[in-house]
Amino acid sequence: MSHTTSSKKELSPAQREALLSALEARFTKNMNRHKGLEWAKVRARLEASTEKLWSLHEMERTGGEPDVVGHDSKTGEYIFYDCSAESPKGRRSVCYDREGLESRKEHRPENSAVDMAAAMGIDLLTEEQYRELQQLGHFDAKTSSWLQTPAAIRKLGGAIFADFRYGHVFVYHNGAQSYYAARGFRGSLRV
Repeated sequence: MSHTTSSKKELSPAQREALLSALEARFTKNMNRHKGLEWAKVRARLEASTEKLWSLHEMERTGGEPDVVGHDSKTGEYIFYDCSAESPKGRRSVCYDREGLESRKEHRPENSAVDMAAAMGIDLLTEEQYRELQQLGHFDAKTSSWLQTPAAIRKLGGAIFADFRYGHVFVYHNGAQSYYAARGFRGSLRV
């Protein structure tokens, strides 16, 4: 039964309610992330979008603690980022992308950040988005998160990641095939 549900990217009524109440509680507790926005409007938008709700459920299930960080007045979309204090637990020990994963001769990780994000229906945060997130609090003080890597860097075999240390956001690079127990990725979703 659960296989049909996940392949359709739909939640059961119980899952929907649990997710919506978790999102509402987080929204209410962290008003500094979305000043001037109203939960009722966010909820209405969420309820109209089954597939986006499924993506948010995946963000939540893997430890991302998604929350609203903005509103696009042109499209009416609400913007969610993973707001967990550290890089989401259920998405760590992954290399950057499929190509990086396949280039490893031994000790391959189970997955890559790019593939996981695509399967979840979300985008990796860009460097700019990551810096915006860090304006809302301090994230990744003990972990780090892969970021969307510019094509020119990726073409040369690299990928970028970021963290928060010494009161500063650091963006750095690694080979795309590398992976660490303390590195995952954060995503964004527009609903």
